[in-house]
Amino acid sequence: MARRVFRPYDPDRPVAGPADLRTWLPPDHAVYLLSDLVDQWDLAPILAVYDQGDGGGNPPYHPLLLTKLLLYAYCQGVVSSRVIAAKTYEDVAFRVLTTDQHPDFRTISDFRERHLAALTDLFQQVVQLALRLGLATLAHVAQDGTKVLANASKHRAMSYARMGPAEDRLNREIAALLAAARAADAAEDTAYGRDHRGDERSADLTGEITRRERRLATIRAAKAALEAEAQADATAIVAADAAERQRRATAGEPKKPGKPPTPSATPDPKRQRNFTDPDSRIMKNADQAFVQAYNGQAAVDGSGHQIIVGCLVTNQAADAPHLAPMVAQVQATTGWQAPQWSADSGYFSAANVAVLEGAGSTALIPPDRQTQAAPLLPPAVAHVLATAGLVAGEAVAGPPTESAVKAAMRARLRTDAGRRAYGRRKQTVEPVFGQIKERQGLRRFLLRGLVKVAGEWTLWCLTHNLRRIVQALRADPALRLRMGNG
Repeated sequence: MARRVFRPYDPDRPVAGPADLRTWLPPDHAVYLLSDLVDQWDLAPILAVYDQGDGGGNPPYHPLLLTKLLLYAYCQGVVSSRVIAAKTYEDVAFRVLTTDQHPDFRTISDFRERHLAALTDLFQQVVQLALRLGLATLAHVAQDGTKVLANASKHRAMSYARMGPAEDRLNREIAALLAAARAADAAEDTAYGRDHRGDERSADLTGEITRRERRLATIRAAKAALEAEAQADATAIVAADAAERQRRATAGEPKKPGKPPTPSATPDPKRQRNFTDPDSRIMKNADQAFVQAYNGQAAVDGSGHQIIVGCLVTNQAADAPHLAPMVAQVQATTGWQAPQWSADSGYFSAANVAVLEGAGSTALIPPDRQTQAAPLLPPAVAHVLATAGLVAGEAVAGPPTESAVKAAMRARLRTDAGRRAYGRRKQTVEPVFGQIKERQGLRRFLLRGLVKVAGEWTLWCLTHNLRRIVQALRADPALRLRMGNG
């Protein structure tokens, strides 16, 4: 049998690389398209930060380089600053993007945190680009929320009811340790003299006291914060009631029934505060498990390219309060309102339906869980029910009641057109969360605090849109020409 001959393989032989690293990547590689996109953006909010420096020290890395590096890394699901820094050596695409420059991981981390506020402006520019390219049309917008783990453990949270006993216990322990420390000092003074050092027992006790005092200060701060929040909530309830009573009196309407409220300023005993990330909250996720998390909201265009046109993050578990702010954000970002707006039953309320109808959108929000078993209604019957429910008609004796709006919405969603329109929601917004969590790898926020987490969520949504735009540009050369002409 003839001996098999292999190609030469010598790991110790130097490998001659190309003079230009770009020859190792195909011309339509995603890194080139992303780089071209970012070149067209207005980075004034980021550049303005560098105008405030004193000009001393070594020149910083170019903000354009760091912006591209951060965005491309998130598109690839790489979020650790240390891993991003390593990629500039190990990954050809990263190396090409940075023109063989290698920012330190601390530089990358500081850049990300420093410019979180500027990401909102970049997000708006990306949405506007998607609209110009026809990748978003705003004919239909679907909104939903997803729970994202906070950078904190739920076991580092404590309820208000437990804070008082914990505070008392720590006070007793500190007093006992102080007494033990004084006794140890007296015994050592007797054994070694006041000017001589003995064993390390007193030092150990000092460390125990310091740890407990630090824990006590943390619990007291959390307790005070919960009490301040409860006081603010009580004040807001009283102020809202007084304003409504004044409005009715000014308008000559009947007085508001009942006495003015007297809410308690004492926190709910079950209300919790996390010591690691106080802004995060215990929430129930899709698996019905309780987790320390934030609620990430997204409004997604229904044209098929799954472009996120609005995003926000909150520490409120309920979805309903976030519809009106999202409507306002989409209007501010795009300049107009979608003719149709869908959301699941968690967003239903008469007030939310009124917000959408008042903005010119047809609301598609079921008041209860949708099933395919309910028979369709003839369009004429559905129109009569909707009008009677005052969803589209004018109120004769005041605003529509909650029950009337529910009946009208059920009628709207039991028509063939309504059911088909609402059916677009699942294929529009839910896959986006799957892509961000599975494809890009979002499992837990890196940063802490609502303000920083909001910037991080914007970064995730921004890079999701970039991925979708780059995919569309690679698939359609004509779209690239349109982008160049735009």
